[in-house]
Amino acid sequence: MFIRVCAFLCAVCLGLIGLGSAGAQQRGLGDLGGAKGDGGLPVDVELVLAVDVSWSMNQMEQAIQRDGYAAAFRSSEVQAAILDGVHGRVAVTYLEWAGSLSQSVIVPWTLIDSKASAEEFAYRLTADAPIRARRTSIASAIDFSATLFAGNGFEGLKQVVDISGDGPNNEGRMVTEARDAAVRRGVTINGLPLMTTGQGGSWGSIANLDRYYETCVIGGPGAFMIPVNDWSQFPEAVRRKLVLELAGGWPSVDEILRAGAKVQPAQSGGAVDCLIGEKQWQERQRRWMRDTQ
Repeated sequence: MFIRVCAFLCAVCLGLIGLGSAGAQQRGLGDLGGAKGDGGLPVDVELVLAVDVSWSMNQMEQAIQRDGYAAAFRSSEVQAAILDGVHGRVAVTYLEWAGSLSQSVIVPWTLIDSKASAEEFAYRLTADAPIRARRTSIASAIDFSATLFAGNGFEGLKQVVDISGDGPNNEGRMVTEARDAAVRRGVTINGLPLMTTGQGGSWGSIANLDRYYETCVIGGPGAFMIPVNDWSQFPEAVRRKLVLELAGGWPSVDEILRAGAKVQPAQSGGAVDCLIGEKQWQERQRRWMRDTQ
């Protein structure tokens, strides 16, 4: 009980720190002042990068994620996508998540409006190591991310939450409820399903994670996802995804397909069970109870 209370208090503190930093607005190196409208500084995109750090991934794999995002922001393709937009600037924040009470803002809202500010953002991503946490709550990650746009000092042409993870939701409310609530607020949710554990992976993995993300996670105008089948693909997948997300305007279907992504289908549920992760967890608990009797 004491551990759970501490975890809750830590999560609340981290959330307040992230929100406070967002309100203060991190300034890009190329932003030396200038007037802002009543709604905040106009940018092409307000982007939340929400990255899974649950125990299903080891420290090496989590380091690959941080390094992959850092390399993407250092790349000429991503920098060109940012600078060629309508305003030539974007606002980005990076958070790591796991269970219902595990969301940590690693880099608060930062204005990226130049090569120098993009590389500074990349440097801050690699300043320390990720900290793993238990369980997987995509729903809580979406709920937390959706609150970060209010009062962040920016006003984007679009607001995007980019969710990456290697398993289905297994804690918190239904992931479809969280997705639909965020979409109603005008947020688009894109996905980067990490199908890197193989068919015989950890207990929390599923073979059709890409279809799960299509049906249960992504949503909103222009939503898409890029599956990653091997960790060697991760840096390139992140780079292609950020180019689509950070360029001015919504990506066309042709642009998404050329990038190797999958376009969001109608979210009718299909043959994908959006409660598969919760059912896996319940079955695991039943087995544990049987084994301890």
